[in-house]
Amino acid sequence: MLNRADFYDAELKRHNAHLRAAAGVGIGDRVLDIGCGAGQSTREAASVAAEGEAVGVDTSPDMLEVARQRSDESGLRNIRFELGDAQHHAFPAASFDLCISRFGVMFFADPAAAFANIAGAIRPGGRIAWMVWQSQEQNAWSGAIRQALAPGTAISTNALTPFSLGDPAIATGLLNAAGFVSVDFIDVREPVFYGPDVDTAFDALINLYLVKDALARTGEAPGAAMQRLRDLLKAHMTPEGVFFDSRSWIITARRG
Repeated sequence: MLNRADFYDAELKRHNAHLRAAAGVGIGDRVLDIGCGAGQSTREAASVAAEGEAVGVDTSPDMLEVARQRSDESGLRNIRFELGDAQHHAFPAASFDLCISRFGVMFFADPAAAFANIAGAIRPGGRIAWMVWQSQEQNAWSGAIRQALAPGTAISTNALTPFSLGDPAIATGLLNAAGFVSVDFIDVREPVFYGPDVDTAFDALINLYLVKDALARTGEAPGAAMQRLRDLLKAHMTPEGVFFDSRSWIITARRG
């Protein structure tokens, strides 16, 4: 799990600065981090909110174990982590000034219910800063990998879930219904990083849901698909490592 945590943090390294700038954490803020994973974004928030608190929530007990270990090592005392699904987690009412998320709010079974529950945890006038993927067409890491592994097959519902908030009209409608106002979208164009070399990137990717889902949708022997994946990674190798184009939104809004 440490390797998985390190992979995600490295993959999204170039996105973090954009999210931090948009969030604008204050020294006394109480910050809620949805889908915190191994807690990098939670720790960054806690380090700024020195007179406040940062609370990370995630559905993975393994990731939260890493998060707690790393926050202990960092010496932060104004941070804690909770296991739960934010769609129905029992948050204290109106207790947070800011809610952040780094690609953690696209996966709810019922996003309307989830956003309403999160809104209830934010004080009136409080803010959100959520980073989400734009459409799959704008994200080469998804489309190119899927096509390499299972060319010609239809896109599965699971493969599209990470892009469920890519349409600003859909995201705005859900947020307005939950009580958020002044919804805005910041366009972020940064590549995702998959490893310093092809072998490292290959080993990391074959354990991800995206690859497993694509392989399940093709009837051919896996060897040919694996070679196509390796060839694709070679084509995206740069002097700094393996990169794929990506585009995301940072959604900002206020609790009405």
